[in-house]
Amino acid sequence: MIDVENQIYTPIAETLREAFPGIDTSGEYVKAPSAFPHVSIVEQDNYPTLTHLSTSDSEEYATIMYEVNVYSNKSSGKKAQCRSIMKVIDDLMYRRNFTRISLSPVPNLENATIYRLVARYRAETDGVNLYRR
Repeated sequence: MIDVENQIYTPIAETLREAFPGIDTSGEYVKAPSAFPHVSIVEQDNYPTLTHLSTSDSEEYATIMYEVNVYSNKSSGKKAQCRSIMKVIDDLMYRRNFTRISLSPVPNLENATIYRLVARYRAETDGVNLYRR
């Protein structure tokens, strides 16, 4: 398995902490964040890229998919806060050659006062470089 999770999560989390002081970040899905704004950046899929399969004994390329959840509980402006955070994440993911495959608000059923925006990104990797599909 090709594992590039630290190459993705760490620089994005560090940039978010600089851009949004007090932001809470996690590399795991959190059902009910304890601090806001909250961002989770989770590798949701990682599989051998079928078009690059060979007879070698090792995986040469993997297709990876990341899901990003952004939460805000501001009494006013929570949608705008989520979108401004997501804009920074989107720019960082595109710089890393990811393609956004979805972006949508999701009702937070646990607590309707929390706004939640979810995006998914996909790329291919050889373990060092990331490639846009």
